[in-house]
Amino acid sequence: MRPVAIVGIDCRFPGAPDAGAYWDMLMRSGDGVDKVPGQRWNAREFHSPTGEDGHSNTTEGGFISDPDAFDNEFFTVSPREAAAMDPQQRLLLQCAWRAVEDSGVAPQRLAGTGTGVFVGIMGNEWAQLHMTDYARVTAQLGSGNGYCMTANRISYHLDLKGPSLAVDTACSSSLVAVHLACNALLAEECDTAIAAGVNVALTPALGIFYTQAGLSSPDGRCKPFSADADGIGRGEGVGAVVLRRLEDAIADGQPVYAVIRGTAVNQDGRSNGITAPNRWSQQEVVSAAYRRAGVEPSEVAFTEAHGTGTVLGDMIEVKALGHLHAGRSGRPLAIGSVKGNIGHTEGAAGIAGLIKVALSLHHKVVPASRFAAKENPALKLAQQGLRLLKAPLRLRSGPTIGGLSSFGMGGTNAHALLESAPAHAARPEAAGPESGSTGQGNAAGLGTGVFTLTAPSLEALRRNLLVQADAVQRRRTPVGPLCWSSNRAKTGHRHRFALPAADTGELAAGLREAAADDDLLARLSGRPTGKPRVAMLFTGQGSQYPAMTARLYRQSPLYRRFLDQADTALAPHTGGSVRDLLLSGDEAVHRTGWTQPALFAVEYALAASLTELGVRPALLLGHSVGEYAAAVLAEVFPLEHAARLIAARGALMEELPEGGGMLAVRAPLTELTELVDAEPLVGVGAVNGPQATVLSGDMAALERIEDKLGGRGVRTRRLEVSHAFHSPLMTPMLDRFAALADEIGGGVPQLPVYSTLRGRVLEAEPMDAKYWTEHIGAPVLFGDAMTRLLEAGPTHLVEVGPRPVLTGMARALGTIAGEGAHTVAPVPGEDGDGRAFAEAVAELFRGGLDPRWDQAYPEEERVPQRLAPYAFSDTHRFWTRNPVRAAASADLGIVPDDTAHTVRPYPQKQSAAGGHGAVRTAVLPSAGADQAADPVARTVIEAVAEVGGYAPDEVSALSLLYEDLGFDSVMVMELKDRIQERLSGLEEMSVQDLLPRLSSVGDLVGYLQDRTDSAVA
Repeated sequence: MRPVAIVGIDCRFPGAPDAGAYWDMLMRSGDGVDKVPGQRWNAREFHSPTGEDGHSNTTEGGFISDPDAFDNEFFTVSPREAAAMDPQQRLLLQCAWRAVEDSGVAPQRLAGTGTGVFVGIMGNEWAQLHMTDYARVTAQLGSGNGYCMTANRISYHLDLKGPSLAVDTACSSSLVAVHLACNALLAEECDTAIAAGVNVALTPALGIFYTQAGLSSPDGRCKPFSADADGIGRGEGVGAVVLRRLEDAIADGQPVYAVIRGTAVNQDGRSNGITAPNRWSQQEVVSAAYRRAGVEPSEVAFTEAHGTGTVLGDMIEVKALGHLHAGRSGRPLAIGSVKGNIGHTEGAAGIAGLIKVALSLHHKVVPASRFAAKENPALKLAQQGLRLLKAPLRLRSGPTIGGLSSFGMGGTNAHALLESAPAHAARPEAAGPESGSTGQGNAAGLGTGVFTLTAPSLEALRRNLLVQADAVQRRRTPVGPLCWSSNRAKTGHRHRFALPAADTGELAAGLREAAADDDLLARLSGRPTGKPRVAMLFTGQGSQYPAMTARLYRQSPLYRRFLDQADTALAPHTGGSVRDLLLSGDEAVHRTGWTQPALFAVEYALAASLTELGVRPALLLGHSVGEYAAAVLAEVFPLEHAARLIAARGALMEELPEGGGMLAVRAPLTELTELVDAEPLVGVGAVNGPQATVLSGDMAALERIEDKLGGRGVRTRRLEVSHAFHSPLMTPMLDRFAALADEIGGGVPQLPVYSTLRGRVLEAEPMDAKYWTEHIGAPVLFGDAMTRLLEAGPTHLVEVGPRPVLTGMARALGTIAGEGAHTVAPVPGEDGDGRAFAEAVAELFRGGLDPRWDQAYPEEERVPQRLAPYAFSDTHRFWTRNPVRAAASADLGIVPDDTAHTVRPYPQKQSAAGGHGAVRTAVLPSAGADQAADPVARTVIEAVAEVGGYAPDEVSALSLLYEDLGFDSVMVMELKDRIQERLSGLEEMSVQDLLPRLSSVGDLVGYLQDRTDSAVA
């Protein structure tokens, strides 16, 4: 058998709410058994120490806490449907989600894949309680029950397309489910599989059965292989593992807990009783697993035994193992059973044992077996080549093999062999570059990591920020791998949080501060409605300064890679290194011959870095010289051609005689035309807005204009420039530049370029030699071009340059268009560094961008780390109204979590889900007074609330029926019928009529108002 990797784990067992707590309990030999909770059944009514008919001999067992809590809003399940669902379905949903996250994959990324789901389950007590009251059976109860739905529910909510099935082989169910999942992976029916098991005890029925069969322990505790063993103690719980073929897990860089080497399943056939264990079948299933794994018995270091703690069961299991191990030399086979800690979890027993073995191999230690101190001497373990683990067993550093048995009450047996993960799989090396990167070198990294977290609501975001803060504070892992892992696994929900952090202390503190401060949380999170529409604005001359982006260059390998590229392209034409000029802080950066290539290099490197990070601009605009870097991004010409052209432009301009100047005027161009026409050596350098004009030309002529404007009270300001750019004084260089531009050429931009030469978007027009030559002397029409760009509806204005200039000028335009656009500055000024660049990427993520996160981290930081699992809300409770009594019918409901809340029935028709209690927090918009006053709106809202199980004030016109309220086709049919019978004069409708109008409650109300003018019946 090819090896199968366990890459993700989550579980809840008695006394252990998650995998970490489970391992802790095992290592301290903790006891998860306690009194039967009053919520389940009245244990005293069913208790008889002597085991009378209809009674159990115990009032204790292993029970998980809060099995009624379910975050229905997370999964978009209506309260009515949630109340009808078997709690085993609810537990599995949350457990499977967390297991997938633990594998380092955001569950949404599995959507549409062939991922398989395999669930082991043997209890169906929820259906027994609620499906036998035939008058109250509803569609929700039907889909909320049934073994198949436990697996299908996971596949449905995670949108998984692979095999999806539940299996009931009694106590071996979940290990058989693992066996089937492994086979499906090896047959390539799926590439990822979720294998799970679940058991929730809702009635005393099985406890009574165990008592009547002589199998029940009076104190409710299993005591595996102990002299005190006196029967089974019931337990419950849920566990899930994510499985991959080992080679696939390694290829994808997923850390591996342990490797499944072989599994086997068989049946007792006809033996001495259908419920009696069969030694020969047990030893054969173990042998078959060994053969399939290619393992000799002597190679197995320990086995997690079935170990129910019944005298007969323990004896038969020991003899079956002894048949294979009695002759082994050296160390005997170590055995134990988790049932001593949590009880016999029945359908979940196999997954409980599998997780224990996987964690033991992962941590290189096998916990002691509870109740092992008084070993049963009648078992003669030593003669069987076995030893009971009375103390933790330290495993050797090399490969170690452990076994696991799970035997079903009806005779279906399963065994699995697991091996410690190969060192390179347990702790994968750094991941390589993502697909889609340019592949030009391997350098990546911003200089600061960005921790991301998403959640379906702000309250959920706050809750999970605190969970992550606590977990991060306990870690000694560098912050980079933690951030990178969060980018991969904690994505996919509508509320997006992002926080750059330099170390774990800063990260933990920042997470806590954000959770506690609403204003800070609002700044660090976003709720985008779609992908961002990014406009990149390339800054022009005048924004330069010595050592611009030098700190970013030193901190960010990604930016360094692209600035080096630009420097290499420029060096043959500049007579020196632009990079060295910047790093040295040389004031020569203000000389035009260096300024223009330096700005080009910086802007190219910033734009290329952003593109490598997945920022795909929808719109481009460059102010004057900024258009050169924009043109490279738009594929007008390659980097090398642009470098040659911009270097020549700067050099030729620097050769021109000095003496020119530029004058900023606070006036519209129309008021300046006459003055400009009167001065042949003055031209319009730029029109940056309706009241922002720049004149350029001969200094003496500009002084004359300045005096006249001063007399009129017009404000002016002289700009510090070396030459009169975009003026008639540029004419002497045009011929030489044009000759070079003819050699280089230039094509039609492949992205929309809002040309500051034309003042509009270029429509299939080449940016060729003619364009670039005209560009030198013509005015910069920034105001017109920027106005047109804003009208195109960008969501983000990203300024690509050494400091933000154009975004401020854009705001000064005062146009209505673009008012909602966010401004982003990867380099906010002279202090710009890796952290500022990381904040820019974080802001784009908050706005809906899904960056190529691998490019944000150097290779050594791209190491997966397991993060704290998602913390689901426990605010909403769904349970049987009353505990099970000796003779009573059950009632479904939403259990109020606040005693001040009272149970109130649904208005109008009583639903099959019964009354429901108020929930503490309503996440949906409230209904307004105008809705309540309109009879159609009131009728629709009441009907929606009834069908979904919501309080009417939780439903509004803004509520989305599918995304917010969890409606499905069955609920839509019921909604149609309720509306039809309550609105008189309404024409007969079909579901097909309604479907196009069901986006929101308001849409439905508007549609019905158009169809009827009648009042409520």
